[in-house]
Amino acid sequence: MTVPVFLSEELDGPELLLAGPEGRHAAAVRRLRAGERVDLTDGAGRVAECVVREALKDALRLDVTGRHEVPAPDPRLVVVQGLPKGDRGELAVEMMTEAGVDVIVPWAASRSVTQWKGDKVAKALHKWRSTAREAGKQARRFHLPEVAEPVSTAGVEALLSGAALGLVLHEEAEEPLSRVALPPGGDVVMVVGPEGGVSEEELERFRGAGAVPVLLGPTVLRTSTAGVAAAAVLLSRTGRW
Repeated sequence: MTVPVFLSEELDGPELLLAGPEGRHAAAVRRLRAGERVDLTDGAGRVAECVVREALKDALRLDVTGRHEVPAPDPRLVVVQGLPKGDRGELAVEMMTEAGVDVIVPWAASRSVTQWKGDKVAKALHKWRSTAREAGKQARRFHLPEVAEPVSTAGVEALLSGAALGLVLHEEAEEPLSRVALPPGGDVVMVVGPEGGVSEEELERFRGAGAVPVLLGPTVLRTSTAGVAAAAVLLSRTGRW
């Protein structure tokens, strides 16, 4: 059975108490009992390997059996995700988190049907971050992905300019993603357009920032699945998979 992972800011000491929402979920929902294994992480690479000593009503008392630190992934994979319609944004975040994407950046593209404005920004961002958090625990990730603040097209240009490699998925590109030369380290920033795709103006601006248009394959994937498919190609080629 896969050892469950829970988030905790407190990882020091021979004994730990997992309380709050995480402890409640572990004790009342997962119904973990004495003698079972649990891993706690701060989401930034630190891990405490534990055994349940006592299950309380809404918390667990844990004995720490070991500690280790997981190095940060390198190169980092940053996906700029054009805002999709409806709940497909959360679907994209969930799958990219499971695959191992390190940073997810919401992008208000010119062809995005959905636009985050006013109070909607905080609400939508909270959903994406909650999805990433839960998917990261389920996938046993000890470095949780960052869901960044939403950016404009100018913000995407800045990300691409500072990247070790910038890529834009585009159905008319000539360079296959599977053949593009990858850097040994740094940030690989990949842009995924919304349902309507990346506009010509946006593509030219991204080219000007040093990005390479790349072709994912002979078919056109939905924006909610294009990111995870492209991430799989890149992660396997960087040696992280």
